[in-house]
Amino acid sequence: MSTVPRPQLEVRDLELVLALAESGSTARAASRLHLTQSAISRALTQAEERVGVRLFERLARGVVPTRAGGLLIAGAPRFLGELRELERSLAAPVAPPRSVRIVCECYTAYRWLPSAAARLNEAMPDLQLRVDTKYTLNPVEGLLRGQVDVALLTTGELPKTQAGQVLAERPLFSDEIVFLVSAQHRLASAKSLTLADLIAERLITGNAPPAESAWFLRSVFGRKRPKLRFQLFPLTEAIIDSARAGMGIAIISEWMASSYLTSGDLISKRLSSGRLRRPWRIAYQRGAAEIADRLLEPLQASLPRTAAR
Repeated sequence: MSTVPRPQLEVRDLELVLALAESGSTARAASRLHLTQSAISRALTQAEERVGVRLFERLARGVVPTRAGGLLIAGAPRFLGELRELERSLAAPVAPPRSVRIVCECYTAYRWLPSAAARLNEAMPDLQLRVDTKYTLNPVEGLLRGQVDVALLTTGELPKTQAGQVLAERPLFSDEIVFLVSAQHRLASAKSLTLADLIAERLITGNAPPAESAWFLRSVFGRKRPKLRFQLFPLTEAIIDSARAGMGIAIISEWMASSYLTSGDLISKRLSSGRLRRPWRIAYQRGAAEIADRLLEPLQASLPRTAAR
């Protein structure tokens, strides 16, 4: 049973007092509402009896609202307007939930993307965020083909002819690439890692897009291209377990590393040359600009941080 108290007045009572206020007499109000003058007088008396207060003074020249009547006249239009808007909303077709297709150039982003999506849904509950991993290795291609609405990029570049037309991009943030070694590894006690350490050890990483691999080599070694030994695994757990087993140095985003450092069997390291920062950008179809704008804050709020030594 509803706990909302039932009002004494009805919609027709509000329409009556508004007609009386505008016309100033029961005769003119009767003409306006297509009723008889006696019906208007009777309806006014019944309304006053229901609320227990006089709404109009009956004078020889017509009717004049009392203080209570003035309050009712002032509030009636807003109430009737809200009721009419409610009726319109019931009759209007229900808009289907908006669906936005998103892809991340780096698989590490899929770990924290759900947290950002949850925050976004609080502001846009009708939004359906669909993650399309098909274009993870080439998100720009997905954008150009119209198969992806929003892409989180690390290295992929938008074609210059497209950037100012159907596609747009904005800088997001940067994460840090860190290096994990077993607590028993010979480098565990080292203050930092040198380029010689990376050359001497097996580097354990995932299947990164070619552009990201090129970015890593260029950022770490510059123009030099030393011969390196890589061990590639498609799963983060395999990368972590290999480093934990002492097979080499794992290369991983700080976002992924944070949850594996609590047990103390892995040590996070930086390079002796300083932090290795990887820039992120958000690229999108211009039609998805609103979603891209709304994604910025949830994305930034979802970023975990860990401290390498």
